[in-house]
Amino acid sequence: MSADTPHLPRTFNRLAWSNLAAQSAEQIALAAAPIVAVLLLGVGEGQTGLLQTALTLPFILFAIPAGLLADRISRRWVMVTAEALRAAALAAMLLLIWIGAITLPLLSLLGFIAVCGTVAYSVAAPALVPSLVTSEQLPAANARIELARTVAFASGPALGGVLVGWIGAAPAFGFAAALSVIAVVLLSGVYEPPRAPQPRRHPLQEIKEGAAFVLHHPLLRPVFITQFIFNTASFLVLAVFVPYAVRHLGLSATGVGVTLAMYGVGMVVGALAATRVMQRLAFGTVIGLGPVTGFIAAVLMALTTIVPTPWLAGLSFFLLGVGPILWVISTTTLRQSVTPPSLLGRVSAINIMSYGARPLGSALGAIAGGLYGAEACLYLAAAIFAAQAMVILLSPAVSLAEQPEMVGEPAGC
Repeated sequence: MSADTPHLPRTFNRLAWSNLAAQSAEQIALAAAPIVAVLLLGVGEGQTGLLQTALTLPFILFAIPAGLLADRISRRWVMVTAEALRAAALAAMLLLIWIGAITLPLLSLLGFIAVCGTVAYSVAAPALVPSLVTSEQLPAANARIELARTVAFASGPALGGVLVGWIGAAPAFGFAAALSVIAVVLLSGVYEPPRAPQPRRHPLQEIKEGAAFVLHHPLLRPVFITQFIFNTASFLVLAVFVPYAVRHLGLSATGVGVTLAMYGVGMVVGALAATRVMQRLAFGTVIGLGPVTGFIAAVLMALTTIVPTPWLAGLSFFLLGVGPILWVISTTTLRQSVTPPSLLGRVSAINIMSYGARPLGSALGAIAGGLYGAEACLYLAAAIFAAQAMVILLSPAVSLAEQPEMVGEPAGC
C-alpha cells in the first residue's frame, strides 16, 4: 500500500463511517427543519430566525460541559449516548409531524436537543481518535474524518431539501433518525483503550485547567485566536453575499446556489488532497496555508466590487473551502499531538467554542451592511482575514518542520 493511502485500523474505520452517518443525519435535519417551519407551519423570517438560534445555541452552551464529560468517562460512550439522543429527538419530530401535532416551539425544542447530541459527538470524536491510531497515522485519520464531514456538509442540505420535496417532511426526519441509529451501531464496535483514572476535582477547576492550557500554550493560543477571527470574517461575508450577488453581480437564485456550492466543492477537494499535501510540505507550512488562502479568497471577493463577475466570487468560495479543510486537519493533528490525553476533551471543547464568533460575524455584517452597504462589508472582511493571517504567520506554529511528537500525561498525573 502506498504512503498516500495509509492503512488505518478497523476500529478507526468504524468511527469514520459512524462519523459520516452522524454528520449526514445532522445536515439533513438542519436543512429539513426550516423547510418544515415555512411550508408546514407557515412561519415568517423572524420566527425562522428564532428556530436557527435554537439550532446554534448548544455549541455555545454545551461545548465545555461535553468536553468535561469526555475527559471524565469513556469518550465512545459519550458519543453513543449523544447520537442516541439525536436519534430520539429526530424520531419524535417524525411522530409529531405524522400525527399533525408539530408546532414551532416543539420543532425548536427537539432541534435544540438534537444539536446537543451533535455538540457532544463533535467534542468527543477528536479526543477519541488519538487512542485509535498511531502518531504517524493521525494526519490521515483526521483527513478521513474531515472528508466524511465535508461530504455530509456538501450533500446533506441538498439531500434534505430533496427528501422533503419528494417524500415529505416526516420521512426526511425518519431517514435522518435512521442514519443516527446506524452511527450508534457502528460506534458499538469501536474499541476504546482504557484510560488511567484521573483525580476528580470541582468542574470549574477542570474547565479552567483546559482553558488555561489552550490560552497559555505557545502553539495552541495563536491557533485559537486565528480560528476565532477567521469565523468572524467568513460569516461576515456569508451574511451579505446573497443580496450582494443578486444586486451587484446580477445572479439568479440558481446562480447564487451554484456559486455558494463552490464552497463545498473546495472542501471536498481539500479533504481529498490533505494527506498528500501534508506529506509533501512542512507541517507548519500547511498550518499557514488555511489562513493565507482565506485572505486571498477575501481579496478576490472584494475585487468583485470592481470586476463584477461571478467567476471571481465562485473562485473565492472555492478557496474558502480548500483552505479551512487543510487548516482543520493540520490544527486538529497539532492539538491532538501536544495535548495530554486527559485534557483532550476540554481542549476540543475550547476549539468548538471558537464557533461562537459566527453569530458575531453575522451581526457585524448586519450592522455594517445596513450602515455602509455590502461592498464595505467585503472590504472589512478582507481586512479581518488579513489580521487572522498575520496572527498565525507571526506565531511559532508555522515554523514547525514536522508534526510534534505526541505528549503523555504530565508527571504526577
